[in-house]
Amino acid sequence: MIPELKVETIKLQDGREITIETGRLAKQAHGSVVVRMGKAMLLATVVSSYDVKEGMDFLPLTVDYREKFAAAGRYPGGFFKREARPSTEEILTMRLIDRVLRPLFPKDYHAETQVMIQLMSSDEDVMPDALAGLAASACIALSDIPFEYPISEVRVARIDGQFVINPSRKELEKADIDMMVGASEESVMMVEGEMKEISEEEMTEAIKVAHEAIKDQCKAQVALREKVGAKEVRDYPKEEENEAVYKKVYDFAYDKCYDIARQATSKKERTEKFKEIKEEVKSLFTEEELEEFGDLISKYFNKTNKEAIRSLVLDEGLRLDGRKTTEIRPIWCEIDYLPSTHGSAIFTRGETQALATVTLGGSRDANIIDLPTFEGEEKFYLHYNFPPFSTGEARPLRGTSRREIGHGNLAQRALKGMIPEDCPYTIRVVSEVLESNGSSSMATVCAGTMSLMDAGVKLKKPVSGIAMGLITDLETGKYAVLSDILGDEDHLGDMDFKVTGTADGITACQMDIKVKGLSYEILESALKQAKDGRLHILDKLVETIAEPKATVKEHAPKMVTMVIPGDYIGAVIGPGGKVIQEMQKETDTVIAIVEDGDNGIVEIQGTNQEKIDKVIEKINAITFKPEVGKTYKVKVVKILDFGPVVEYLDAPGNEVLVHISELAWERTNKVEDVVNLGDEFEIKYMGKDPRTKKDKVSRKALLEKPEGYVARPPRDNNRSRDNRGRDNRRDDRRSRN
Repeated sequence: MIPELKVETIKLQDGREITIETGRLAKQAHGSVVVRMGKAMLLATVVSSYDVKEGMDFLPLTVDYREKFAAAGRYPGGFFKREARPSTEEILTMRLIDRVLRPLFPKDYHAETQVMIQLMSSDEDVMPDALAGLAASACIALSDIPFEYPISEVRVARIDGQFVINPSRKELEKADIDMMVGASEESVMMVEGEMKEISEEEMTEAIKVAHEAIKDQCKAQVALREKVGAKEVRDYPKEEENEAVYKKVYDFAYDKCYDIARQATSKKERTEKFKEIKEEVKSLFTEEELEEFGDLISKYFNKTNKEAIRSLVLDEGLRLDGRKTTEIRPIWCEIDYLPSTHGSAIFTRGETQALATVTLGGSRDANIIDLPTFEGEEKFYLHYNFPPFSTGEARPLRGTSRREIGHGNLAQRALKGMIPEDCPYTIRVVSEVLESNGSSSMATVCAGTMSLMDAGVKLKKPVSGIAMGLITDLETGKYAVLSDILGDEDHLGDMDFKVTGTADGITACQMDIKVKGLSYEILESALKQAKDGRLHILDKLVETIAEPKATVKEHAPKMVTMVIPGDYIGAVIGPGGKVIQEMQKETDTVIAIVEDGDNGIVEIQGTNQEKIDKVIEKINAITFKPEVGKTYKVKVVKILDFGPVVEYLDAPGNEVLVHISELAWERTNKVEDVVNLGDEFEIKYMGKDPRTKKDKVSRKALLEKPEGYVARPPRDNNRSRDNRGRDNRRDDRRSRN
């Protein structure tokens, strides 16, 4: 007997529908749903342990999102033909979901929790990542796991001036805004996306449109939970609280922390001084009390320290390093730092430093994207590395982290719209974070901009980025927007957001809002302050390098592209690749050919321009096809009795016979009477000779006819043969007589 299915339907403004269903699949999970849109189906499950590991003081939450190749009727690539490590795109989706879900679990809930979302059926008109947040929240809402309230995520795009919720990938190609927004029914919690130089007001408008769609999706989850029957929230071990201990810590440490915070010291000095205060706090307690309340004492000290720093900002407008709320830390930049790279730049802002490099390549160096829902390639991509020494730590390297992938993606989205469409190169930017105390991703954007300009990439406009923070007191209505936040301010604030853009508008953003009920007025104020800071940083970049260098560096590859008729691709490649391989070997170049409709796009990459020119000459010779009626300069390379063999000077290696009768208007008895070996002259291409099917060219067609010239009547070949036959028969009769 098939289990009963509970379904809730969400209608989008354009008539499309999203359904959430439960009751049929994965019933041993603590919560499971299937979310459908069109033919796309995502299965989301959640399981959370009923036991908590001893000493666990955080939420061990894992969010996993995978797209199954079978969902699109495809095989996985690679030798094993099996899904393996998650792709970059899957990891980015995991991060989007995690950032919205994590704050909604109780702060004292420390049970191992795993949310898994799997794409089981795909639809080319549905981008599944826009449904994953809804699926994740819905399965938690149907479980007994403690969770504050449902959330959802949608993609909002502006296409031809109209906002569209969850557009298709094809529609998205025409969009000038592409944002993912995560929110509850009451508050926006997360924003991430890319834009084509939009204003702060346009960005706020897009967020509002997305939030309205999310409200409907949150209501649908509540309605489905009521249909199923709400489960009683499970009981779990609560963290102990002790008001007496908290008061003792607070009374002793608050003023001391406040004083240290306003001394404007470096990160290292502050850390040491706060440690000293913490040790003094511990000395207030006996050994027995420390053993019993040790974790609480640390927790209460951190809480007191955070409150003191926040109060300093709200009451005096001062920050940990002594800056005012709108001030940007000192900046210094340098380009062309690394002599062997194709482009390099250092960007240092306060205690944050990024060293970016650029590598130029051809189409073979493009980043291949192979997903069940999308196949393609990136000709511009950016990688971000965050080594432990950048924060003064020593820890093992475990491969590329999700954080590194997320930060690199944000910087890539910030810059990619400024790469010219006709740029012939594949471009890889790598950012090495050498110091970090506040937004190394935005330092990456700035260093990346300068390194691209240093490499000679013709950026449309330079791009800068800034990280902003927010501290609010909802009871008093006080708030402070912080420009260019420190790492500590990121931790203690109510919102952190990163905005990148040119002088003319925003190109990318990433925002996490930690406080409920943040007004759009505060959001707009923060965005406007971010613009001022972004433009200040942009001025520093332009002071260092005002415009892209005129040419690529001497040791960087020069790239030339040429278009050839598709019929000639085989000839340029040669049998078994012989022709193209010989050209590459002789000229020390890399040649790639890509089919484009009826043509072939030939990329020639090399460091020596003369050798590149030699390749162009050879390809022109192979693909040379004279046009009827056009004039060409030629050189005599061989003389035969019935005419000279000439070579086209514009296409060396291409030879044609000039029949002796086409050399001059006068009768020519001997070729050398008119031209000799090595002579250069012009010919006219007459097309194919209908009798011989060979190319017919003429020298005399370009000469003036002699005065009184009378053309001889054409020979009647049939009559001549008949006459010769009669003559031969007559001779035979005479010989017999």
